[in-house]
Amino acid sequence: MDMSLWIQGFLSIMTPEVLIFNFAGVVIGIVIGALPGLSATMAIAILTPITFWFEPSCGFAMLIGVWNSAIFAGGISAVIINTPGTPASIASTFDGYQLFRQGKGGLALGINCIFSVAGGVVSTLFLIFLAFPIASFTVKFGPTEYFMLALFGLTMMISCSGNNVVKGMAMGFAGLMLSTVGVDPMLAVKRFTLDTTALVAGVSFLPVMIGMFGIGEVLNQIYEHKKSVEARELKLASSAAGNLGRILPSLKQLLGLVRPAAIASAESAVIGAIPAAGGDIASIICWGQAKKLSKHPEEYGKGSVEGFAVSCTANNGVLGGALTTMLTLGIPGDAVTAILIGSLMMYGMQPGPKMFTDNADFVVQIMQLMLLSNVAILIFGLITAKASAKILNARPETVWVAVCVLCAVGSYALNNSFSDVIIMGLAGIAGFFFKRGGYAPGPFILGLLLGGMLESNLRRALVLSQGSLMIFVERPVTLVLLILIVLTLFYPLIKKRFITKAK
Repeated sequence: MDMSLWIQGFLSIMTPEVLIFNFAGVVIGIVIGALPGLSATMAIAILTPITFWFEPSCGFAMLIGVWNSAIFAGGISAVIINTPGTPASIASTFDGYQLFRQGKGGLALGINCIFSVAGGVVSTLFLIFLAFPIASFTVKFGPTEYFMLALFGLTMMISCSGNNVVKGMAMGFAGLMLSTVGVDPMLAVKRFTLDTTALVAGVSFLPVMIGMFGIGEVLNQIYEHKKSVEARELKLASSAAGNLGRILPSLKQLLGLVRPAAIASAESAVIGAIPAAGGDIASIICWGQAKKLSKHPEEYGKGSVEGFAVSCTANNGVLGGALTTMLTLGIPGDAVTAILIGSLMMYGMQPGPKMFTDNADFVVQIMQLMLLSNVAILIFGLITAKASAKILNARPETVWVAVCVLCAVGSYALNNSFSDVIIMGLAGIAGFFFKRGGYAPGPFILGLLLGGMLESNLRRALVLSQGSLMIFVERPVTLVLLILIVLTLFYPLIKKRFITKAK
């Protein structure tokens, strides 16, 4: 890779504007990540259309800052009130809250900051060293490979379906159907537009996503709001700041945590590259593996500093791997990377192999922004570790109003169209009913996002083969992807059968 790209990228991100936007993103991410119920997905979905007003380097600097810091900040509420601020911090509750109860809350917050940054840096190095070689291989992909990639991405509907695969598949197909609204990609004729100009360009991906993850979540939180739970959390959060103790671990503690954290960093980076394997899965896997290798496994789950450091490392350790898959293949591994794909498309860039040739300079900037965000998290996170507990005092009503306003403004800002605001509102109402009915919105978003890619490349491939389906098994890459798709679809059944036999 040309070093001039790295020098040029470094000079581009070290401008006052980019640094300010990145730092602002880090601060916003910490606030949102620390509040239970709000997630990095919601934050990025709301902020994405707003960043359209800025230069791509500034806008993406904010989004990358929010993403990295929100995942890290989920550990704050995991330590203080035993509630993960984001799903990725589930494993942090195993030992973090126990450390807080032992009077080591400050130490837990310090470890959370230091080792979340360590995991983020290692995963970014994973991105830096592997992204360009992978992209150079995939740049030769044609319609058949892109169709299989889209189909492989859609199999992630199973992983994103929660406890009910049937409901998840139904949501995914609903998203696919919605993606057909607009102009036919091959014949350029209108379809399903209801004779309105607002739908000629199709149903915009971002307003739907903002509504489902923003308004839908707010409506669900209002529905489930319980004063007793709020009072308990506020009481704990208010008393936490004065009883946290020291923040920084000793040198001996740090040296003792290097080995398990290094193993967790490597594991989580690889896990992150697997579509649909997020920080929650990685942190649980790494925590379990570290317990098996530990000299003191009996301490895990009872306030183990080692166990907590491992889970914090894995939280942010998946981000570089997930970004590698998203940038090189154009496949969203989860809701956050799906939104980031939409963000790049909004800037006129198409994630995938061509991005590494057409927008190589911006790819390098993204890598450097990941490192810059982690530096900002380390500095700001340690300085404000004790004060960060006070974030939990924010009243939910204030948060709800702010989210709703940002959702409306962001949706309108996309195309200066009130139609997008209506779509966002309808998607928010639908998202609320989906959540109440146990229908995960993730598969719907995947179907809507990948539907166009799936359809257009399928039809192009069939034109090239004159209608023969054999084209999808004659090329090595498509055959390998087809095998992976089949294994992904039938893995739950195979696993269940082996478990039954074992019993």
